[in-house]
Amino acid sequence: MPIMLVVTTENIPGKNYEVLGEVFGLTTQSKNIFRNIGAGLKNIVGGEIRDYTKMLEESREVAINRLRENAAKLGADAVVMMRFDSGSIGQDMQSVAAYGTAVRFIS
Repeated sequence: MPIMLVVTTENIPGKNYEVLGEVFGLTTQSKNIFRNIGAGLKNIVGGEIRDYTKMLEESREVAINRLRENAAKLGADAVVMMRFDSGSIGQDMQSVAAYGTAVRFIS
């Protein structure tokens, strides 16, 4: 089975579809002690905190995969208008949500 199409646009060129409803995928990641130590050092000297960047990239990927799973449960062929939202929960956790509109292609 091909990976479900997820786009940030409202329309998919050449496709007509019916709207099935809103779908989302969520994940919350915690920082480990090694990331916290590295972040503390970078905070002093400046620069990119690569471990945090990697954590956020992984979080987005998990959130999109969960979005696809939830859309598939609705019988969707694709998700349009996908967006991300993220935020901190306390000092040690980061939450990422991917959300959009599940659609089914029609002839």
